[in-house]
Amino acid sequence: MTTILGINAFHGDSAACVVRDGVLVNAAEEERFRRVKHWAGFPSQAIAWCLADAGLTLAEVDHVAVNQDSSANLGRKVAYTLLKRPDLSLVLDRIRNKREREGIDAHLARAFPGQAFAGRLHAVEHHVAHLSSAFHVSPFDEAVVVSVDGFGDFASAAWGLGRGTQITVDDRVYFPHSLGMFYQALTQYLGFPNYGDEYKVMGLAPYGEPGHIEAMRKIVRLHDDGGFSLNLDYFRHAREKVEYEWEQGSPSVGTLFTPALEALLGPARKASDPLEQKHKNIARSVQAMYEEAFFHLLNALHRRYPVSAVCVAGGCGMNSVANGKITVRTPFTQVYVQSAAGDAGGAIGAAFAVWHELGGARAAPMLHAYLGPGCDAGEIAALLQDRAQEIEAAGCVRTTFADEGALCARTARAVADGKVVGWFQGRMEWGPRALGNRSILGDPRRADMKDILNLKIKRRESFRPFAPSVLREAVPQWFELDGDVPFMMQVYPIRAERRAQIPAVTHVDGSGRLQTVEASANARYHGLIAAFRDLTGVPMVLNTSFNENEPVVCRPAEALDCFLRTKMDVLVLGDEFIERIAPT
Repeated sequence: MTTILGINAFHGDSAACVVRDGVLVNAAEEERFRRVKHWAGFPSQAIAWCLADAGLTLAEVDHVAVNQDSSANLGRKVAYTLLKRPDLSLVLDRIRNKREREGIDAHLARAFPGQAFAGRLHAVEHHVAHLSSAFHVSPFDEAVVVSVDGFGDFASAAWGLGRGTQITVDDRVYFPHSLGMFYQALTQYLGFPNYGDEYKVMGLAPYGEPGHIEAMRKIVRLHDDGGFSLNLDYFRHAREKVEYEWEQGSPSVGTLFTPALEALLGPARKASDPLEQKHKNIARSVQAMYEEAFFHLLNALHRRYPVSAVCVAGGCGMNSVANGKITVRTPFTQVYVQSAAGDAGGAIGAAFAVWHELGGARAAPMLHAYLGPGCDAGEIAALLQDRAQEIEAAGCVRTTFADEGALCARTARAVADGKVVGWFQGRMEWGPRALGNRSILGDPRRADMKDILNLKIKRRESFRPFAPSVLREAVPQWFELDGDVPFMMQVYPIRAERRAQIPAVTHVDGSGRLQTVEASANARYHGLIAAFRDLTGVPMVLNTSFNENEPVVCRPAEALDCFLRTKMDVLVLGDEFIERIAPT
């Protein structure tokens, strides 16, 4: 038996996983345990949980795989330093970061005293880990593989072909050129300064027109071979140090763009400034430029490798709007984007890269993301008993359901009645999306449901859409495209004649970021949606993450805390149905 501990460390979304004989046993992000979004550093708590869940001590682990290799692309690094002569502070900062990120064995020794790791440590190049995380868990035996990111190991993108257990990497885009950097810099310019705010630009883009696309083409240049480069006049990172704090908390990134960008597009928006139409138009233009570059690359790759399937990873693999257009804008007919396409996914990518390097065979594909911590009925019962007075004081009534069908029917009725339902079941999802085990649910038919959710819980920007979880078999009747989207990583156009029926999950451009739900992957969630369909004729529910300006809840106590401090109407915690009767 071969056991591999996969780690994403010293990037945002630090994470860990265990792969045993080629089977992904578990996976979780550090943020869920630390309760700090995008937590970066060494994921000691995620590692501890993964080992305990797998019944292992650190001493029993055969291999540790980390998605970073400081020696990768070394010649490129030296050549860039000699030829471009960047600011000395940038060079010194990168040397310090390299030293801090080395010594994984020392980090393990501090985190697990008395459990000496006696196995082999593997450093896996960042983009090799991304490519492995996409292909080696996909259902395809052959596929084009693409990683598009910010930066990792001096590269921002890599691509090639996966066949069987092997991935051939044919080309890369190197520092300082990066589509991820382009999108992040323009996200900052638009007044969204936090790490990971790019999804806000995606949500804002449909409210605008791509009137600034020619300006964007001055920033990003496309090459005949499918590659791309940046006009570095608009970016700081190539020659000077950009503040980047990642250790022991949420990453913080300094300003990436130069005054030249403001000369091109006008003054940058401050976070406190109102959103004007010009900002919406720039957001649309940013998304359009990203798609232009992304599809330029994919079409070039299909000419080189005329296969039907493509696997996408990297931080830009989270761009669900672009992902949903792949089968429309390219000849590819099959798409796979796993649930943690960004840096967290590098943990499983590093582990699988090592497994196949050791000669291991392909295992079953990753068709669901329920790989994190779970709980049993006893843990939930003890929690509710311990906090019974607090629950009663909040005006709540508790009902225990012995029959799953009855629980789903009661919950479906609550959703159909316009209630906001916290739904906590089974094992936590791997990746940033709530996929029916750590979800807040609402009625997609209600035009006011977005406002209700923002009033009661979310308090987020009004332009951001909510997503539908839809029965897989119903997709062709409700969406213009058909396909498996189990991880909510693709946006599809909703059929024009259906949009008025589900206004709460229909974005301003008529699209929806769907999750397809099959009984084989999540029987209880499928049963709930089927019960809602039987009541209403609509085979989907509104699904958003179970949180309130924090990481998605992990444990039952966090779900109960979120329920009690917000105006959520119902909490379904395992088999327990807790309803707030007193007015909120």
